[in-house]
Amino acid sequence: MTTLLPEEDCEKVLIWSAAEVDSGTVAPELTRILAWARSYLVSPDPDLGRRGPVCPYTQPALHRDLFHLAMSAGADVQDAVNCLRTWYVTTASALPTADRELLTVLLVLPHLDHVDPTPLDDLQREAKDDFVDNGLMIGQFHPTCEAPGLWNPHFHPLRAPIPLLAIRKLVVFDLPFLIDRKNHLESFLRQFAPDIPARVRGQLTARLTAR
Repeated sequence: MTTLLPEEDCEKVLIWSAAEVDSGTVAPELTRILAWARSYLVSPDPDLGRRGPVCPYTQPALHRDLFHLAMSAGADVQDAVNCLRTWYVTTASALPTADRELLTVLLVLPHLDHVDPTPLDDLQREAKDDFVDNGLMIGQFHPTCEAPGLWNPHFHPLRAPIPLLAIRKLVVFDLPFLIDRKNHLESFLRQFAPDIPARVRGQLTARLTAR
């Protein structure tokens, strides 16, 4: 069943769980992205540069029915992002602590340019400051996304068949994606410094020393 966000300004942003996409009549773009997530995100790739799936959180999120897809039925993309942030915080607060890292929502944006990722990159960059400061991550996926992989710069893990934005909880292992912006690093340290594992502290030290 389709879920409408309770906020008045968000009534045009619709959210489905993966199970609802499977069982309902939804836009074909949602079905396509869910199939992509189940094949690409949950699988290893020889060019990834490390063992394991492209995204280690997707399969557990699917298994726990915490993987969601969203589309805007007329709302501005920035407004849709803001609405989903509110939905995410509210939904996560009602989950057991162990499940909060798995809650994921993909905002599917089929109307955006499929060739030029600049508008999506710009939107993600502008939203990321506020998301990170509030303990969340927002990432962009696009058919031609040139963002390099963490373990192999020649691999482009953020390529998807349809432009989308992914929202999830900020986790301690996100440090490499935050180190290049002072405000992001400060937000990360404020949230995680007491519990940073030794391996991640080593990454931080190495990067700061290199600078």
